[in-house]
Amino acid sequence: MAGVITYIKESFEELKNSVSWTPLPEAQRLTVIVAVFSIIFSLAIWGVDTVFSRAVKAYFEMIN
Repeated sequence: MAGVITYIKESFEELKNSVSWTPLPEAQRLTVIVAVFSIIFSLAIWGVDTVFSRAVKAYFEMIN
């Protein structure tokens, strides 16, 4: 158990002292970019899904 506690302490120490963090304004800008592209991508997938759903429905109505 002591090894796990030592590992966690050393991990936090490394995060504080050795990791170079992205400046806050850049992180905020990149977060907005990711959010916008996620929304655009989800709308595109929704649109393609809607088109294919209607096409499959029309196909099955046509063969019945």
